[in-house]
Amino acid sequence: MIWLPLPAAGRVAVQRLGVRSLWGPNAAAKDMTKGLVLGVYSKEKEEDVPQFTSAGENFDQSVCGKLRKILNLSGPPLKTGKTRTFYGLHEDFPSVVVVGLGKKAAGVDDQENWHEGKENIRTAVAAGCRQLQDLELCSVEVDPCGDAQAAAEGAVLGLYEYDELKQKRKMTVSAELHGSGDQEAWEKGVHFANGQNLARQLMEAPANEMTPTRFATIIEKELKNASSKTEVHIRPKSWIEEQGMGSFLSVAKGSEEPPVFLEIHYKGSPDADEPPLVFVGKGITFDSGGISIKAAASMDLMRADMGGAATICSAIVSAARLSLPINIVGLAPLCENMPSGKANKPGDVVRARNGKTIQVDNTDAEGRLILADALCYAHTFDPKLIINAATLTGAMDIALGSGATGVFTNSSWLWKKLFEASIETGDRVWRMPLFEHYTRQVVDCQLADVNNIGKYRSAGACTAAAFLKEFVTHPKWAHLDIAGVMTNKDEVPYLRKGMTGRPTRTLIEFLLRLSQDSA
Repeated sequence: MIWLPLPAAGRVAVQRLGVRSLWGPNAAAKDMTKGLVLGVYSKEKEEDVPQFTSAGENFDQSVCGKLRKILNLSGPPLKTGKTRTFYGLHEDFPSVVVVGLGKKAAGVDDQENWHEGKENIRTAVAAGCRQLQDLELCSVEVDPCGDAQAAAEGAVLGLYEYDELKQKRKMTVSAELHGSGDQEAWEKGVHFANGQNLARQLMEAPANEMTPTRFATIIEKELKNASSKTEVHIRPKSWIEEQGMGSFLSVAKGSEEPPVFLEIHYKGSPDADEPPLVFVGKGITFDSGGISIKAAASMDLMRADMGGAATICSAIVSAARLSLPINIVGLAPLCENMPSGKANKPGDVVRARNGKTIQVDNTDAEGRLILADALCYAHTFDPKLIINAATLTGAMDIALGSGATGVFTNSSWLWKKLFEASIETGDRVWRMPLFEHYTRQVVDCQLADVNNIGKYRSAGACTAAAFLKEFVTHPKWAHLDIAGVMTNKDEVPYLRKGMTGRPTRTLIEFLLRLSQDSA
Protein backbone atom coordinates (compact mmCIF):
# COMPACT_ATOMS: atom_id res chain seq x y z
CA MET A 1 0.00 0.00 0.00
CA ILE A 2 1.45 3.35 -1.04
CA TRP A 3 0.61 6.37 1.10
CA LEU A 4 0.91 10.06 0.49
CA PRO A 5 4.18 11.57 1.64
CA LEU A 6 3.72 13.34 4.95
CA PRO A 7 3.97 17.07 4.20
CA ALA A 8 5.85 19.40 6.46
CA ALA A 9 3.15 21.74 7.62
CA GLY A 10 0.55 19.18 8.54
CA ARG A 11 0.29 16.20 6.27
CA VAL A 12 -2.96 15.16 4.69
CA ALA A 13 -3.55 11.73 6.07
CA VAL A 14 -5.52 10.12 3.29
CA GLN A 15 -4.66 7.05 1.34
CA ARG A 16 -3.16 8.14 -1.94
CA LEU A 17 -6.03 8.38 -4.37
CA GLY A 18 -8.30 7.04 -1.67
CA VAL A 19 -10.17 8.56 1.23
CA ARG A 20 -9.45 6.37 4.27
CA SER A 21 -7.92 8.39 7.09
CA LEU A 22 -4.67 7.67 8.89
CA TRP A 23 -3.58 8.85 12.31
CA GLY A 24 -0.05 10.12 12.65
CA PRO A 25 2.41 9.12 15.37
CA ASN A 26 1.23 11.94 17.65
CA ALA A 27 -2.41 11.03 17.21
CA ALA A 28 -2.98 7.67 18.85
CA ALA A 29 -5.84 8.64 21.13
CA LYS A 30 -9.40 8.40 19.90
CA ASP A 31 -10.53 11.57 21.66
CA MET A 32 -8.17 13.82 19.78
CA THR A 33 -9.19 17.44 19.42
CA LYS A 34 -10.41 18.41 16.01
CA GLY A 35 -10.50 21.66 14.16
CA LEU A 36 -13.42 22.72 12.00
CA VAL A 37 -13.42 24.81 8.82
CA LEU A 38 -16.69 26.60 8.03
CA GLY A 39 -17.54 28.87 5.12
CA VAL A 40 -19.27 32.23 5.04
CA TYR A 41 -20.38 34.14 1.96
CA SER A 42 -19.77 37.79 1.24
CA LYS A 43 -22.47 40.26 2.20
CA GLU A 44 -24.58 41.54 -0.68
CA LYS A 45 -25.32 44.72 1.25
CA GLU A 46 -23.58 46.39 4.18
CA GLU A 47 -26.57 45.89 6.46
CA ASP A 48 -26.83 42.16 5.70
CA VAL A 49 -25.92 39.57 8.32
CA PRO A 50 -23.19 37.02 7.52
CA GLN A 51 -24.60 34.22 5.39
CA PHE A 52 -23.21 30.88 6.43
CA THR A 53 -23.27 27.72 4.39
CA SER A 54 -25.79 25.11 5.52
CA ALA A 55 -23.06 23.45 7.61
CA GLY A 56 -22.22 26.80 9.15
CA GLU A 57 -25.86 27.49 9.96
CA ASN A 58 -26.21 24.10 11.63
CA PHE A 59 -23.10 24.70 13.70
CA ASP A 60 -24.24 28.19 14.69
CA GLN A 61 -27.56 26.78 15.85
CA SER A 62 -25.78 24.12 17.88
CA VAL A 63 -23.91 26.86 19.80
CA CYS A 64 -27.03 29.03 20.23
CA GLY A 65 -26.00 31.65 17.69
CA LYS A 66 -22.66 32.44 19.31
CA LEU A 67 -20.65 32.03 16.10
CA ARG A 68 -22.64 34.67 14.24
CA LYS A 69 -22.41 37.06 17.15
CA ILE A 70 -18.66 36.87 17.58
CA LEU A 71 -18.09 36.94 13.83
CA ASN A 72 -19.98 40.24 13.69
CA LEU A 73 -17.90 41.60 16.57
CA SER A 74 -14.54 40.38 15.28
CA GLY A 75 -14.01 42.88 12.51
CA PRO A 76 -15.01 43.73 8.94
CA PRO A 77 -16.63 41.08 6.69
CA LEU A 78 -14.29 38.32 5.58
CA LYS A 79 -12.86 38.71 2.10
CA THR A 80 -12.52 35.73 -0.21
CA GLY A 81 -9.86 33.32 1.03
CA LYS A 82 -9.34 35.12 4.34
CA THR A 83 -9.77 33.40 7.70
CA ARG A 84 -10.82 34.13 11.25
CA THR A 85 -10.24 31.69 14.12
CA PHE A 86 -12.42 31.26 17.20
CA TYR A 87 -11.85 29.14 20.30
CA GLY A 88 -13.97 27.39 22.89
CA LEU A 89 -17.28 27.45 21.05
CA HIS A 90 -17.87 23.70 20.96
CA GLU A 91 -16.48 20.82 23.00
CA ASP A 92 -15.90 18.71 19.89
CA PHE A 93 -14.19 21.54 18.02
CA PRO A 94 -12.13 23.73 20.35
CA SER A 95 -10.81 25.63 17.29
CA VAL A 96 -13.12 26.82 14.53
CA VAL A 97 -11.88 28.65 11.45
CA VAL A 98 -14.38 30.63 9.41
CA VAL A 99 -13.29 31.23 5.81
CA GLY A 100 -14.53 33.73 3.24
CA LEU A 101 -16.12 32.13 0.18
CA GLY A 102 -16.90 35.24 -1.83
CA LYS A 103 -20.26 35.64 -3.52
CA LYS A 104 -22.69 32.76 -3.11
CA ALA A 105 -23.83 32.99 -6.73
CA ALA A 106 -20.31 32.97 -8.23
CA GLY A 107 -20.18 30.75 -11.31
CA VAL A 108 -18.20 30.51 -14.54
CA ASP A 109 -16.26 33.69 -15.21
CA ASP A 110 -15.89 34.06 -18.98
CA GLN A 111 -13.08 36.56 -18.57
CA GLU A 112 -11.07 34.37 -16.21
CA ASN A 113 -12.04 31.11 -17.96
CA TRP A 114 -12.74 29.23 -14.76
CA HIS A 115 -15.53 28.55 -12.31
CA GLU A 116 -15.06 31.34 -9.78
CA GLY A 117 -17.15 29.67 -7.08
CA LYS A 118 -15.11 26.46 -7.17
CA GLU A 119 -11.82 28.36 -7.13
CA ASN A 120 -13.04 30.41 -4.16
CA ILE A 121 -13.86 27.20 -2.27
CA ARG A 122 -10.45 25.64 -3.02
CA THR A 123 -8.67 28.80 -1.90
CA ALA A 124 -10.75 29.30 1.24
CA VAL A 125 -10.63 25.69 2.43
CA ALA A 126 -6.87 25.50 1.87
CA ALA A 127 -6.40 28.67 3.94
CA GLY A 128 -8.61 27.32 6.73
CA CYS A 129 -6.87 23.97 6.89
CA ARG A 130 -3.45 25.60 7.02
CA GLN A 131 -4.62 27.86 9.82
CA LEU A 132 -5.56 24.79 11.87
CA GLN A 133 -2.37 22.94 11.06
CA ASP A 134 -0.45 25.93 12.41
CA LEU A 135 -2.26 25.24 15.69
CA GLU A 136 -0.80 21.71 15.52
CA LEU A 137 -4.16 19.97 15.49
CA CYS A 138 -4.07 16.47 14.08
CA SER A 139 -7.52 16.38 12.51
CA VAL A 140 -9.74 18.80 10.65
CA GLU A 141 -13.31 18.51 9.44
CA VAL A 142 -14.18 20.53 6.38
CA ASP A 143 -17.45 22.20 5.46
CA PRO A 144 -18.37 21.09 1.91
CA CYS A 145 -19.16 24.75 1.19
CA GLY A 146 -21.70 23.82 -1.47
CA ASP A 147 -19.22 21.78 -3.52
CA ALA A 148 -17.64 18.87 -1.67
CA GLN A 149 -15.27 18.02 -4.52
CA ALA A 150 -13.79 21.51 -4.62
CA ALA A 151 -13.56 21.53 -0.81
CA ALA A 152 -11.67 18.23 -0.81
CA GLU A 153 -9.29 19.50 -3.47
CA GLY A 154 -8.62 22.63 -1.46
CA ALA A 155 -7.91 20.64 1.70
CA VAL A 156 -5.71 17.94 0.15
CA LEU A 157 -3.80 20.26 -2.17
CA GLY A 158 -3.46 22.98 0.45
CA LEU A 159 -1.99 20.75 3.14
CA TYR A 160 0.55 18.97 0.95
CA GLU A 161 4.22 19.84 1.20
CA TYR A 162 7.22 17.77 0.16
CA ASP A 163 9.44 16.99 3.17
CA GLU A 164 10.33 13.35 2.66
CA LEU A 165 14.05 13.93 3.07
CA LYS A 166 13.91 16.02 6.26
CA GLN A 167 14.61 14.58 9.70
CA LYS A 168 12.23 16.98 11.40
CA ARG A 169 8.74 16.52 10.06
CA LYS A 170 5.58 17.98 11.47
CA MET A 171 2.67 15.91 12.67
CA THR A 172 0.07 14.43 10.36
CA VAL A 173 -3.18 16.28 9.76
CA SER A 174 -6.16 14.30 8.52
CA ALA A 175 -8.85 16.07 6.53
CA GLU A 176 -12.39 14.71 6.32
CA LEU A 177 -15.80 15.87 5.27
CA HIS A 178 -17.90 17.59 7.95
CA GLY A 179 -21.49 16.43 8.31
CA SER A 180 -23.48 14.12 6.10
CA GLY A 181 -22.84 15.91 2.83
CA ASP A 182 -21.91 14.53 -0.56
CA GLN A 183 -19.36 11.89 0.41
CA GLU A 184 -19.03 10.67 -3.17
CA ALA A 185 -18.09 14.14 -4.40
CA TRP A 186 -15.63 14.53 -1.51
CA GLU A 187 -13.93 11.25 -2.40
CA LYS A 188 -13.76 12.30 -6.04
CA GLY A 189 -12.03 15.50 -4.97
CA VAL A 190 -9.54 13.50 -2.90
CA HIS A 191 -8.77 11.36 -5.97
CA PHE A 192 -8.19 14.44 -8.12
CA ALA A 193 -6.01 16.20 -5.55
CA ASN A 194 -3.98 13.12 -4.70
CA GLY A 195 -3.30 12.64 -8.40
CA GLN A 196 -1.85 16.14 -8.56
CA ASN A 197 0.07 15.55 -5.33
CA LEU A 198 1.65 12.44 -6.81
CA ALA A 199 2.91 14.55 -9.73
CA ARG A 200 4.16 17.17 -7.24
CA GLN A 201 6.05 14.50 -5.31
CA LEU A 202 7.70 13.15 -8.46
CA MET A 203 8.66 16.62 -9.68
CA GLU A 204 9.93 17.91 -6.34
CA ALA A 205 12.20 14.96 -5.53
CA PRO A 206 15.91 15.63 -6.19
CA ALA A 207 17.38 14.23 -9.37
CA ASN A 208 19.78 11.89 -7.56
CA GLU A 209 16.72 10.26 -5.97
CA MET A 210 14.32 10.48 -8.92
CA THR A 211 16.34 8.76 -11.63
CA PRO A 212 14.67 7.32 -14.75
CA THR A 213 14.66 3.85 -13.19
CA ARG A 214 13.29 5.11 -9.88
CA PHE A 215 10.55 7.10 -11.61
CA ALA A 216 9.43 4.05 -13.58
CA THR A 217 9.42 1.86 -10.46
CA ILE A 218 7.26 4.31 -8.51
CA ILE A 219 4.69 4.57 -11.30
CA GLU A 220 4.64 0.79 -11.66
CA LYS A 221 3.76 0.40 -7.96
CA GLU A 222 1.20 3.19 -8.03
CA LEU A 223 -0.57 1.83 -11.07
CA LYS A 224 -0.67 -1.75 -9.85
CA ASN A 225 -2.07 -0.57 -6.51
CA ALA A 226 -4.67 1.48 -8.36
CA SER A 227 -6.25 -1.28 -10.43
CA SER A 228 -5.83 -4.84 -11.63
CA LYS A 229 -6.65 -3.67 -15.16
CA THR A 230 -3.16 -2.39 -15.77
CA GLU A 231 0.09 -3.36 -17.47
CA VAL A 232 3.51 -1.78 -17.04
CA HIS A 233 6.50 -2.22 -19.33
CA ILE A 234 9.81 -0.70 -18.25
CA ARG A 235 11.72 -0.84 -21.52
CA PRO A 236 15.55 -0.92 -21.28
CA LYS A 237 18.12 0.65 -23.55
CA SER A 238 18.31 -2.47 -25.73
CA TRP A 239 14.60 -2.19 -26.54
CA ILE A 240 14.98 1.52 -27.33
CA GLU A 241 17.78 0.64 -29.75
CA GLU A 242 15.67 -2.06 -31.39
CA GLN A 243 12.90 0.49 -31.96
CA GLY A 244 15.30 2.74 -33.85
CA MET A 245 14.76 5.63 -31.42
CA GLY A 246 17.99 7.38 -32.35
CA SER A 247 16.72 10.81 -31.37
CA PHE A 248 15.90 9.69 -27.82
CA LEU A 249 19.17 7.77 -27.47
CA SER A 250 21.20 10.76 -28.63
CA VAL A 251 20.06 12.66 -25.53
CA ALA A 252 20.44 9.73 -23.14
CA LYS A 253 24.00 8.87 -24.18
CA GLY A 254 25.44 11.91 -22.38
CA SER A 255 24.58 10.49 -18.94
CA GLU A 256 25.77 7.55 -16.87
CA GLU A 257 22.15 6.92 -15.85
CA PRO A 258 20.57 4.36 -18.19
CA PRO A 259 17.53 5.52 -20.17
CA VAL A 260 14.13 3.93 -19.66
CA PHE A 261 11.11 3.97 -21.94
CA LEU A 262 8.12 3.60 -19.63
CA GLU A 263 4.96 2.21 -21.21
CA ILE A 264 1.85 1.91 -19.04
CA HIS A 265 -1.58 0.59 -19.94
CA TYR A 266 -4.92 1.02 -18.20
CA LYS A 267 -7.62 -1.16 -19.74
CA GLY A 268 -10.83 0.10 -18.21
CA SER A 269 -13.15 -0.23 -21.19
CA PRO A 270 -15.56 -3.20 -21.32
CA ASP A 271 -14.37 -3.56 -24.92
CA ALA A 272 -10.79 -4.77 -24.67
CA ASP A 273 -10.22 -3.93 -28.36
CA GLU A 274 -11.38 -0.32 -28.07
CA PRO A 275 -8.63 1.98 -29.37
CA PRO A 276 -6.86 3.73 -26.50
CA LEU A 277 -6.18 7.32 -25.73
CA VAL A 278 -2.41 7.80 -25.77
CA PHE A 279 -0.69 10.23 -23.39
CA VAL A 280 3.00 11.01 -23.91
CA GLY A 281 5.16 12.84 -21.36
CA LYS A 282 8.64 14.31 -21.51
CA GLY A 283 10.75 12.53 -18.91
CA ILE A 284 14.04 14.40 -18.53
CA THR A 285 14.80 13.67 -14.87
CA PHE A 286 17.53 16.31 -14.89
CA ASP A 287 18.34 18.82 -17.59
CA SER A 288 21.77 20.46 -17.46
CA GLY A 289 21.35 21.64 -21.04
CA GLY A 290 24.05 19.25 -22.22
CA ILE A 291 26.93 20.81 -24.15
CA SER A 292 24.70 23.91 -24.56
CA ILE A 293 24.83 24.11 -20.78
CA LYS A 294 22.36 26.18 -18.79
CA ALA A 295 23.27 29.02 -16.45
CA ALA A 296 23.91 27.85 -12.90
CA ALA A 297 21.20 30.05 -11.38
CA SER A 298 18.05 28.01 -10.74
CA MET A 299 19.43 24.98 -12.57
CA ASP A 300 18.29 22.93 -9.57
CA LEU A 301 14.70 23.43 -10.77
CA MET A 302 15.54 21.22 -13.74
CA ARG A 303 14.95 18.22 -11.52
CA ALA A 304 11.31 18.82 -12.54
CA ASP A 305 11.98 18.70 -16.28
CA MET A 306 10.16 15.37 -16.18
CA GLY A 307 6.94 17.22 -15.29
CA GLY A 308 5.28 16.08 -18.49
CA ALA A 309 5.85 12.43 -17.62
CA ALA A 310 4.82 13.07 -14.01
CA THR A 311 1.50 14.68 -14.94
CA ILE A 312 0.43 12.19 -17.62
CA CYS A 313 1.37 9.17 -15.50
CA SER A 314 -0.38 10.60 -12.43
CA ALA A 315 -3.50 11.30 -14.49
CA ILE A 316 -3.56 7.69 -15.68
CA VAL A 317 -3.08 6.40 -12.12
CA SER A 318 -6.02 8.58 -11.09
CA ALA A 319 -8.16 7.29 -13.96
CA ALA A 320 -7.42 3.76 -12.75
CA ARG A 321 -8.35 4.71 -9.17
CA LEU A 322 -11.62 6.15 -10.46
CA SER A 323 -12.27 2.99 -12.54
CA LEU A 324 -13.00 5.02 -15.66
CA PRO A 325 -14.40 2.84 -18.49
CA ILE A 326 -11.76 3.76 -21.08
CA ASN A 327 -8.46 2.43 -22.37
CA ILE A 328 -5.37 4.59 -21.93
CA VAL A 329 -1.72 4.14 -22.86
CA GLY A 330 0.96 6.28 -21.24
CA LEU A 331 4.41 6.68 -22.78
CA ALA A 332 7.33 8.35 -21.00
CA PRO A 333 10.86 8.45 -22.46
CA LEU A 334 13.02 8.89 -19.35
CA CYS A 335 16.65 9.99 -19.24
CA GLU A 336 19.02 12.74 -18.13
CA ASN A 337 20.48 15.45 -20.36
CA MET A 338 24.11 15.79 -19.28
CA PRO A 339 27.37 17.09 -20.78
CA SER A 340 30.04 14.47 -21.33
CA GLY A 341 32.40 13.13 -23.94
CA LYS A 342 29.49 11.07 -25.30
CA ALA A 343 26.89 13.84 -25.32
CA ASN A 344 25.26 15.40 -28.37
CA LYS A 345 27.33 18.21 -29.88
CA PRO A 346 25.80 21.25 -31.59
CA GLY A 347 25.62 20.45 -35.29
CA ASP A 348 25.22 16.68 -34.84
CA VAL A 349 22.61 14.91 -36.95
CA VAL A 350 20.50 12.10 -35.46
CA ARG A 351 17.80 9.88 -36.93
CA ALA A 352 14.34 9.48 -35.39
CA ARG A 353 12.16 6.36 -35.37
CA ASN A 354 10.23 7.48 -38.46
CA GLY A 355 13.45 7.91 -40.46
CA LYS A 356 13.59 11.69 -40.36
CA THR A 357 16.97 13.21 -39.68
CA ILE A 358 17.36 15.99 -37.12
CA GLN A 359 20.11 18.59 -36.92
CA VAL A 360 20.81 19.26 -33.24
CA ASP A 361 21.90 22.88 -33.17
CA ASN A 362 21.10 23.32 -29.47
CA THR A 363 21.51 20.40 -27.07
CA ASP A 364 19.30 22.21 -24.54
CA ALA A 365 16.37 21.68 -26.90
CA GLU A 366 16.43 18.00 -25.91
CA GLY A 367 12.81 17.49 -24.82
CA ARG A 368 11.58 17.62 -28.39
CA LEU A 369 14.20 15.06 -29.37
CA ILE A 370 12.97 12.42 -26.94
CA LEU A 371 9.32 13.25 -27.65
CA ALA A 372 9.83 12.84 -31.40
CA ASP A 373 10.48 9.12 -31.03
CA ALA A 374 7.76 8.67 -28.41
CA LEU A 375 5.19 10.37 -30.66
CA CYS A 376 6.16 8.14 -33.54
CA TYR A 377 5.71 5.10 -31.32
CA ALA A 378 2.34 6.41 -30.06
CA HIS A 379 0.86 5.94 -33.54
CA THR A 380 1.44 2.18 -33.39
CA PHE A 381 -1.49 1.82 -30.96
CA ASP A 382 -4.02 3.13 -33.52
CA PRO A 383 -5.16 5.63 -30.87
CA LYS A 384 -8.32 7.72 -30.67
CA LEU A 385 -6.13 10.71 -29.90
CA ILE A 386 -2.63 11.64 -28.78
CA ILE A 387 -1.82 14.20 -26.08
CA ASN A 388 1.72 15.01 -25.04
CA ALA A 389 2.80 17.15 -22.10
CA ALA A 390 6.23 18.67 -21.58
CA THR A 391 8.09 21.38 -19.72
CA LEU A 392 9.34 22.21 -23.18
CA THR A 393 10.28 25.87 -23.56
CA GLY A 394 11.22 28.87 -21.50
CA ALA A 395 9.44 30.82 -24.23
CA MET A 396 6.11 29.46 -22.97
CA ASP A 397 6.89 30.76 -19.50
CA ILE A 398 7.60 34.17 -21.04
CA ALA A 399 4.36 34.06 -23.06
CA LEU A 400 1.83 32.90 -20.46
CA GLY A 401 3.72 32.68 -17.18
CA SER A 402 1.89 30.54 -14.64
CA GLY A 403 -1.56 31.68 -15.79
CA ALA A 404 -2.28 28.75 -18.08
CA THR A 405 -0.83 25.77 -19.90
CA GLY A 406 -0.16 26.48 -23.56
CA VAL A 407 -1.96 24.08 -25.92
CA PHE A 408 -0.97 23.54 -29.54
CA THR A 409 -3.39 21.27 -31.39
CA ASN A 410 -4.48 20.29 -34.88
CA SER A 411 -8.01 19.51 -33.63
CA SER A 412 -10.61 22.07 -32.62
CA TRP A 413 -12.67 19.25 -31.09
CA LEU A 414 -9.77 18.24 -28.87
CA TRP A 415 -9.10 21.86 -27.92
CA LYS A 416 -12.71 22.35 -26.88
CA LYS A 417 -12.64 19.25 -24.66
CA LEU A 418 -9.44 20.34 -22.92
CA PHE A 419 -10.70 23.90 -22.49
CA GLU A 420 -14.00 22.80 -20.97
CA ALA A 421 -12.19 20.49 -18.54
CA SER A 422 -9.89 23.30 -17.46
CA ILE A 423 -12.79 25.63 -16.65
CA GLU A 424 -14.06 23.01 -14.19
CA THR A 425 -10.69 22.45 -12.51
CA GLY A 426 -9.45 26.04 -12.49
CA ASP A 427 -6.16 24.74 -13.93
CA ARG A 428 -6.47 26.66 -17.17
CA VAL A 429 -5.30 26.05 -20.72
CA TRP A 430 -4.86 28.53 -23.56
CA ARG A 431 -4.67 27.74 -27.27
CA MET A 432 -1.50 28.66 -29.14
CA PRO A 433 -0.89 28.70 -32.94
CA LEU A 434 0.42 25.87 -35.09
CA PHE A 435 0.91 27.97 -38.21
CA GLU A 436 2.87 26.81 -41.24
CA HIS A 437 4.80 30.04 -40.60
CA TYR A 438 6.55 28.25 -37.72
CA THR A 439 6.99 24.95 -39.54
CA ARG A 440 9.04 26.64 -42.25
CA GLN A 441 11.46 27.84 -39.58
CA VAL A 442 12.35 24.29 -38.48
CA VAL A 443 12.30 22.45 -41.82
CA ASP A 444 14.57 24.99 -43.50
CA CYS A 445 17.63 23.06 -42.36
CA GLN A 446 21.14 22.88 -43.79
CA LEU A 447 22.14 19.32 -42.89
CA ALA A 448 18.98 17.34 -42.13
CA ASP A 449 15.23 17.08 -42.64
CA VAL A 450 14.46 19.25 -39.63
CA ASN A 451 16.33 21.42 -37.13
CA ASN A 452 15.71 21.11 -33.40
CA ILE A 453 15.51 24.90 -33.04
CA GLY A 454 13.86 27.58 -35.14
CA LYS A 455 15.76 29.95 -37.43
CA TYR A 456 15.02 32.91 -35.16
CA ARG A 457 15.01 33.55 -31.43
CA SER A 458 11.37 34.66 -31.40
CA ALA A 459 8.33 32.38 -30.93
CA GLY A 460 10.36 29.57 -29.38
CA ALA A 461 7.31 27.76 -27.98
CA CYS A 462 5.65 27.85 -31.40
CA THR A 463 8.66 26.55 -33.31
CA ALA A 464 9.08 23.77 -30.73
CA ALA A 465 5.46 22.73 -31.32
CA ALA A 466 6.04 22.90 -35.08
CA PHE A 467 9.00 20.56 -34.64
CA LEU A 468 6.86 18.02 -32.78
CA LYS A 469 4.19 18.27 -35.48
CA GLU A 470 6.73 16.83 -37.94
CA PHE A 471 6.43 13.53 -36.05
CA VAL A 472 2.63 13.43 -35.83
CA THR A 473 0.22 12.20 -38.49
CA HIS A 474 -2.82 11.67 -36.24
CA PRO A 475 -5.67 14.16 -36.83
CA LYS A 476 -6.37 14.53 -33.10
CA TRP A 477 -3.17 15.57 -31.39
CA ALA A 478 -2.42 18.16 -28.74
CA HIS A 479 0.89 19.34 -27.33
CA LEU A 480 0.75 20.85 -23.83
CA ASP A 481 3.71 23.07 -23.00
CA ILE A 482 3.70 23.19 -19.19
CA ALA A 483 6.96 25.05 -18.60
CA GLY A 484 5.18 28.15 -17.31
CA VAL A 485 3.03 26.26 -14.80
CA MET A 486 5.84 24.04 -13.49
CA THR A 487 6.42 25.99 -10.28
CA ASN A 488 4.33 28.05 -7.87
CA LYS A 489 5.48 31.04 -5.86
CA ASP A 490 2.21 32.56 -4.69
CA GLU A 491 0.10 32.64 -7.86
CA VAL A 492 -2.11 29.66 -6.95
CA PRO A 493 -3.13 30.25 -3.32
CA TYR A 494 -4.10 26.66 -2.56
CA LEU A 495 -0.70 25.32 -3.64
CA ARG A 496 2.43 25.85 -1.57
CA LYS A 497 5.63 27.21 -3.02
CA GLY A 498 7.35 24.61 -5.17
CA MET A 499 6.46 22.21 -7.96
CA THR A 500 2.81 22.29 -8.91
CA GLY A 501 1.94 19.04 -10.67
CA ARG A 502 -0.15 21.10 -13.09
CA PRO A 503 -2.23 20.37 -15.15
CA THR A 504 -2.89 16.88 -13.72
CA ARG A 505 -6.43 17.63 -12.53
CA THR A 506 -7.37 19.04 -15.94
CA LEU A 507 -6.14 15.85 -17.61
CA ILE A 508 -8.13 13.74 -15.13
CA GLU A 509 -11.26 15.82 -15.73
CA PHE A 510 -10.69 15.49 -19.48
CA LEU A 511 -10.49 11.70 -19.16
CA LEU A 512 -13.55 11.60 -16.91
CA ARG A 513 -15.62 13.57 -19.40
CA LEU A 514 -14.51 11.46 -22.35
CA SER A 515 -15.37 8.28 -20.44
CA GLN A 516 -18.85 9.66 -19.72
CA ASP A 517 -19.33 10.64 -23.37
CA SER A 518 -18.48 7.12 -24.53
CA ALA A 519 -20.47 5.34 -21.82
